[in-house]
This record gives sequence, C-alpha cells and structure tokens, in this order.
Amino acid sequence: MKPYKEMSREELLEWKAELEKQFEDAKGKGLKLDMSRGKPTPAQLDMTMGLMDVLNSGSDMKTEDGIDTRNYGMMDGITEAKHLMADVMGGVPAENVIVYGNASLSIMYDTVSRAVTHGVLGSTPWCKLDKVKFLCPAPGYDRHFAITQLFGIEMITIPMTPEGPDMDLVEKYVSEDEAVKGIWCVPKYSNPQGISYSDETVRRFAALKPAAKDFRIYWDNAYAIHHLYEDKQTQILEILSECEKAGNPDMVYEFSSTSKITFSGAGIAAFASSKANVEEAKKFMTIQTIGHDKVNQLRHARYFKNLDGMLAHMKKHADIIRPKFEATLEILDKELGGLGIGEWTRPLGGYFISFDAMEGCAKAIVAKCKEAGVILTGAGATFPYGIDPKDSNIRIAPSYPTAEEMAAATDLFVLCVKLVSVEKLLSA
Repeated sequence: MKPYKEMSREELLEWKAELEKQFEDAKGKGLKLDMSRGKPTPAQLDMTMGLMDVLNSGSDMKTEDGIDTRNYGMMDGITEAKHLMADVMGGVPAENVIVYGNASLSIMYDTVSRAVTHGVLGSTPWCKLDKVKFLCPAPGYDRHFAITQLFGIEMITIPMTPEGPDMDLVEKYVSEDEAVKGIWCVPKYSNPQGISYSDETVRRFAALKPAAKDFRIYWDNAYAIHHLYEDKQTQILEILSECEKAGNPDMVYEFSSTSKITFSGAGIAAFASSKANVEEAKKFMTIQTIGHDKVNQLRHARYFKNLDGMLAHMKKHADIIRPKFEATLEILDKELGGLGIGEWTRPLGGYFISFDAMEGCAKAIVAKCKEAGVILTGAGATFPYGIDPKDSNIRIAPSYPTAEEMAAATDLFVLCVKLVSVEKLLSA
C-alpha cells in the first residue's frame, strides 16, 4: 500500500470504511489486555522463586561481617548487598552505596523531598526559594515527572536525541539559570525509547558547570543489566568516576534496584553518590528509619553471590521477553512500514518500545485501543505535566502479556493507528 499522504480523498474514504469494519470486528473479540506498565510476567517472577529457598529457620543469618540481619544495625545496608549493587551500577565504590528497601522510586522521592525541606549540603532549602526548576528529558519516565510536579517544581522539557538528552540545551540551562536544581536521567535503555547515552553525553554531563552549587544529576540507572540480546549489548560510562575526574564529585545521585531482576514488590534498591552526599543521606536516615530489610538483602546476596550470577539470571529474563519485543516489532514493520503514519524504536534492552504517531493522533489512538479492550499508557504520560506538545508519543510495554496476547494487542494497535491516521488526514 502506498503512503497515506499520497492517497486521494476518495481512496482515504474508501479505506476508512474498510478500517471501521475491521475495528468493529476487533471489538467483538472481547480483548482484555493491559499494556500500560512495564511489569514482569508471571513466568519471570516464577523463575526467581529460588530466592525464597535461600534462607530458612535453620540458616545462618549473619553477614560476612558477623552482623545479625534479624536485629538492628547496618542502617546503610549489609556489605554483601552493597558490593552486589555497586557492581550492578557499573562498578561504583561499594563504600559509596546505601542499600534501601524494594523501590528506587522511594529513594528518589526522599532525595527530592529532603532538598525541598532542608536543602543540599548546606544550601538554602528549596522551599525557601522563589523558583525551583528541573530539566526533564522527554519522552521520559512519568513517575519522575510526578515527583517534581508534586513538589511544585517547574519542569522544563529537554528533547531526546539518539545520543541522549540535547546537551547543548542542558548545558545552557544549567550554566545560566541558578534556579535549575536538577535533571532526571535514565541513561541506559531509557524509558520509553530504549536510548543509551553516548560516551560524549556522559562526559558532558560530568563536565557541567552549574550556576547552582546544589544542582544534581538524578541518574536513574534502572536498566543497567537489562539487555535483550547477548550479542548486542550497550555499555555506558560510569558517571560517578567521570564526575570525579571532571572535578564535580558531588554532582550526581545514582539510583538502581532489582525491581525487574527479582521481585518487583520485594527486591532491594540502592543509592550511590560521593562521600559527602552519602554522609548527608545517612544523617537523615538516622532519624527516618532504624534500617531497611537486611534479611532480604542477605537473601539477594546469597542467591546471586556476585554480578556474574545476576547476569546469568538476566539472560533468562531476556529469553522470556525478547520474543514479545520481536513479535511486536515484526507486526509494526509489516503493517505500518512505509505508510508514513508512524515511527518506532528498536531497543536493545529495557522494557519499552516508543512509538511516534502522526502529530495530533496519540490520544485518539490510545482511546480507540481502550474501546476495543487494550489499555496503553496514557498519551502524554511520557512528558512533563502529561502534555505531549505534538500529541504523538505512545509507550508500548510488551513484557506482561504472553507472546500470543502481545501479537493480538499489536494487531489491534496498528489497526487503530491506521484508522486514526486516516481520520486525521481527512480532517485536514
């Protein structure tokens, strides 16, 4: 079929009638699929059930340092878990790591909240400033944007490029505006595009010259070892060491977790930064908590033993979700390739495919899919304030449905893309 924009009005009307008939047939299939979030499938969770057998009532519950994990102590995490998460984050120093509970999102929330109420390393608390701004590479992670929006922080959209955020813009804002206090980053297999930051981008981040001394890079390394292929794996520079080499050791907060490695609701999460930033975080922790679940930290450390054990485990994850990505991409290529009504990413890792429809079509496509039984992430969710200025970006999450369900959902998705695109062209 020729590109839609080359069709005459009569051809578009005829095709619209055919697509509407196909859509009514699709609605009659009674699909009920939720692709709104990048959740692990039950098969992935089942694959990790051995984690539950590592400890039992007869187990030695002491760490390699002789600390009893059942009791108080080691507020910043057990040594074994620190080393494991340090390796996950690319080899950061284990002494610069704090191990928390199951969600890195909680750490990010607390870190922003602490800056709002008490400032950063002695700087003025953000709540006492007239204006606080954050840079938000977009499309990006909706939960990042929700945190900054909750605290009334002004969000500035930074376009993404194949190398990462537009660094010319980042450098301009950071160096010229003292109100810019942070930037959200998902540096590897980004949510939702699957982009990994180039070496040049990481080095430019490390060499930033902020107007605000309390500016921080919020480096959410969520997909550090979440490769889809053994022979096509992206590696990125380790940001803490790059910042130290550039003379900016305190400029980055790094976050990671095992949420999509073990159990999303019962994993472990970690924070890594400079000695000064870590000590400040620990100072507040002594008031906030007596410590996180060290028994779970011990369970994870003994189950994986080291990074090699974790990487072997991640290959099993990839074997489960890779066919779903490939099935989705195959249908997108076959049904939409060459039509000029959409573009999509081909990620090598992570949990999402990013789809860009014709401008002004994303909300209508998501609504059509919902009408026929397929729930997608809301259009606009990948942008600050939930507003996509072009109304074109849609996040596809292939992980949770079965491969067959994913194929059925993608068939419906491409049908909705075609129908909405024809309607858009006819209304022009």
